[in-house]
Amino acid sequence: MTTFLEFFLGTLVLIFRGGKKYYAWMISLSAVAAVGMIAWAYQLNSGLIITGMRDPVSWGLYIANFTFLVGVAAAAVLLVIPAYIYKWGPIKEIVLLGELLAVAAISMCLMFVTFDLGHPERFWHLIPGLGILNFPISMLSWDVVVLNVYLLLNLSIPVYILYNAYQDREPNYKILWPFIIFSIPAAVSIHTVTAFLYNGFPSRPFWNASILAPRFIASAFCSGPSFIIIAFQLIRKHTGIKIQDRAIFKLAEIIAYAMGINLFLLIAELFKEYYGATVHLAPMKYLFQGLHGHNELVPIIWTAVTFNVTAFVLMLIPKTRENFKTLNLSCALMFMGVWIEKGPGLILPGFVPSPLGEVWSYRPTLPEVLVTLGIWAAGLLIYTLLLKVAIPIEVGEFRQIKEGIRGAVTRGSHH
Repeated sequence: MTTFLEFFLGTLVLIFRGGKKYYAWMISLSAVAAVGMIAWAYQLNSGLIITGMRDPVSWGLYIANFTFLVGVAAAAVLLVIPAYIYKWGPIKEIVLLGELLAVAAISMCLMFVTFDLGHPERFWHLIPGLGILNFPISMLSWDVVVLNVYLLLNLSIPVYILYNAYQDREPNYKILWPFIIFSIPAAVSIHTVTAFLYNGFPSRPFWNASILAPRFIASAFCSGPSFIIIAFQLIRKHTGIKIQDRAIFKLAEIIAYAMGINLFLLIAELFKEYYGATVHLAPMKYLFQGLHGHNELVPIIWTAVTFNVTAFVLMLIPKTRENFKTLNLSCALMFMGVWIEKGPGLILPGFVPSPLGEVWSYRPTLPEVLVTLGIWAAGLLIYTLLLKVAIPIEVGEFRQIKEGIRGAVTRGSHH
């Protein structure tokens, strides 16, 4: 217990140490998060009427970001498999950084869901043992379970490994291995269950497609790793951790294949809807062509398609995939393209037209945008703090030594 207390106190000291850039970054994120909290307080006081959501379109910007971020969190499995299963060195050295990103992403997911509730104080109804979870009948209950289990896995595995590294000893893989293996299907399950949440609505034909879950998984393996590639370059530039180019290029190659599958599944869905041309074509038509004069999503979705196709081509060609300028461009395009596709491009057409044939044009209000930016800032803040502890341990700058916490912190990172 004394050793763990020293470890804990040392991590607290580490997160308050850094240069001017670090403090500027943290202050900026904290300020944006604070503005988001003020906007949420206004929403709590006035009700969800201040948002753009109404009865015909009851999910908006919050649930769009939730759906997208579940995919970002699930993408950690692309690092877990080559690192732990195949023991590929370049990835094994940085797998913890991907798992910590999953922690930040799931934290944002839970915040978006909570902030979407009109009465967030009633969230306790979803806690097993306290509320009525309706497990396993309710798909929402499945989502609550898998998200929290995945969060716990991606938090406990890195903490256990880092704590052992802090003590200069190898972790006991007999204990760790079952949790690592379980984290692989858990990563797939969080996005599968999220897809099933939409898929289970027969009255919403846009979501009621068996191909939705595979599309979710394929796009998740595009968005999350795209962020990871850019983040890894920033991390190795500003810290002492070594991240090999070939690890980044291997991730980019996997992303290219995943985006190819994602685009193929999109084409398959478009063919099914347009060739059949039943009444269920209306939501797809609203998204890609406009419906009854409502075409606000048309330029947005075609922008996403352009971004995704461009990024796919750039990542498929080895010469552009292994050029950091074109690689970073394709990562940025893919991240934004998938956000549009799984955000407004997924949520809004599911409600249009309504079962009664109504068309409601949803537009997010300023409070919604501020709350959203605040949650993203909070997520980046969480990820930065996790990295601030993990990286000094990974590179050997923060270790337990005889004189205790004072000596350990003295050797801590100054990045």
